[in-house]
Amino acid sequence: MLQSHNPTQAKAWKHLENLYQQAKNKTIKQLFTENPQRSEDFSLNFENMYVDYSKTLLTLDIKNQLIELAKFCGLQEAIQAMFTGQKINQTEGRAVLHTALRNAFINEPLILDGVDIKIRIKQVLEKMKLFCNRVQTGEFLGYNGKKITTIVNIGIGGSDLGPYMVTEALKPYWVKGIQTYFVSNVDANHIKFVLEKIKAEDTLFIIASKTFTTQETMANAQTAKAWFLNDVGDSQHIAQHFVALSTNSKAVKDFGIAEDLQFEFWDWVGGRYSLWSAIGLSIALTIGYKHFEDLLLGASKMDDHFKTAPFENNIPVMMALVGIWHVNFCNYNQLAILPYNQLLHRFPAFLQQADMESNGKYVNRHGETLDYSTVPTIFGEAGTNGQHAFYQLLHQGTQIIPCDFIGVVNATSDHKNQQDILFANFIAQTEALMNGLSIEEVCKTETNTKIQPFKVFQGNRPTMSIVLKDLTPYNLGSMIAMYEHKIFVQGVIWNIFSFDQFGVELGKKLANVVLKDFEKNTNTHDGSTETLINLYKKWVHASI
Repeated sequence: MLQSHNPTQAKAWKHLENLYQQAKNKTIKQLFTENPQRSEDFSLNFENMYVDYSKTLLTLDIKNQLIELAKFCGLQEAIQAMFTGQKINQTEGRAVLHTALRNAFINEPLILDGVDIKIRIKQVLEKMKLFCNRVQTGEFLGYNGKKITTIVNIGIGGSDLGPYMVTEALKPYWVKGIQTYFVSNVDANHIKFVLEKIKAEDTLFIIASKTFTTQETMANAQTAKAWFLNDVGDSQHIAQHFVALSTNSKAVKDFGIAEDLQFEFWDWVGGRYSLWSAIGLSIALTIGYKHFEDLLLGASKMDDHFKTAPFENNIPVMMALVGIWHVNFCNYNQLAILPYNQLLHRFPAFLQQADMESNGKYVNRHGETLDYSTVPTIFGEAGTNGQHAFYQLLHQGTQIIPCDFIGVVNATSDHKNQQDILFANFIAQTEALMNGLSIEEVCKTETNTKIQPFKVFQGNRPTMSIVLKDLTPYNLGSMIAMYEHKIFVQGVIWNIFSFDQFGVELGKKLANVVLKDFEKNTNTHDGSTETLINLYKKWVHASI
């Protein structure tokens, strides 16, 4: 079990508060002047990945105290507890073993509740592999003998964000002839616009819902089913065009999906950590099972690094500790995720869920209200688009917002000139945020004294640079796992449970109440809510 603690009671926490009082009077630029080896001291390598956190206000003393804080909070024990299947998701009484999904290559048993889950994982992976091969070779055909060429994944949250992000990131690896769509929003326009593009005869629908009761997913699944039956007529054909990623066998069968097209996953796989499981079937069908396996292998190698590397050389640990420094000592309460690669355009949204749903908690493991901040607000956009949107705030706003810049050196396109421009912007933005532009520098080129103040950049804005040599399935798997572990480390230090998400439930429960209230006169809500209910009832289907 994870040990409970109060991080603010650690000696290291007190030291860090004092060190911040010293650090806030310095600039990152000064730190580079004082230490010519700073870039080497504050960067780490992992295979084809480089992580540079030197453009922050960390000093060696701060780094050492952050590591002491991690030790005080029992981080090493927590890592061991997660990987060995202890039920660290205590509020739900579950183990947290998404890491086991990607180390099935290692022939070591992992016993959970008396069962070797490695055997079950391998069985599902083999089932996924065989099904992917059947679809891609044309052995598995549609109801009228047409080859499956369209995949529609219907899910929400982790059943959508992870697979969607990965398939977009790995678009150069898509199997020739396959087109994949993702539907998540209960807004009917989302599925409507997809259905308008496809044909029933060559489409495979993947219904991704652990319980097979998720409101948004099942509403879209029923719409897809009705559309399909309207086109083909015979309900027996559902078995050739719908598969389920679920644990609810009865509901899957009642829907009309064949038993051999139900792919299992387990309650020790959290939704936002599930792309490595059967939830990744859309990934495997889109990029091919071999590339899906490479994705798992890359993540597994990062798992090994996380388990074994000393904290000072451990990339997820050091990324997490930099974040702790920013949130809890510098009072920076936002984080921008800025991938300088268009294929990673969904990565910020993926991390929004992974981070904020995991650590957006205000009580500790004893249910006591915290008196310190936890996860920052996550936002982001692909570079260089973000530069023409919100970078004004990053450079000259009143808030200091740390940024993770993610760059890929080798592009998958043939346009080297544009890749050079992209990567030059990636590097230049981190330098500009650190150095800024002083009034003295502005005066060299701007003689209008009224304009000069508007062109000053204060600088001293912290950034972290994550550089991949190539955007391959293997490297992407490593980077996703790196961020997963970073989130875990921060949850351990903040003494919160990172693997439940009760905050998702209240609004959804109340939505069901409001839905029923659309059919009757009510007076059980506050005045604003009643007005909104009545306005909807008055205007719905009204001509405009």
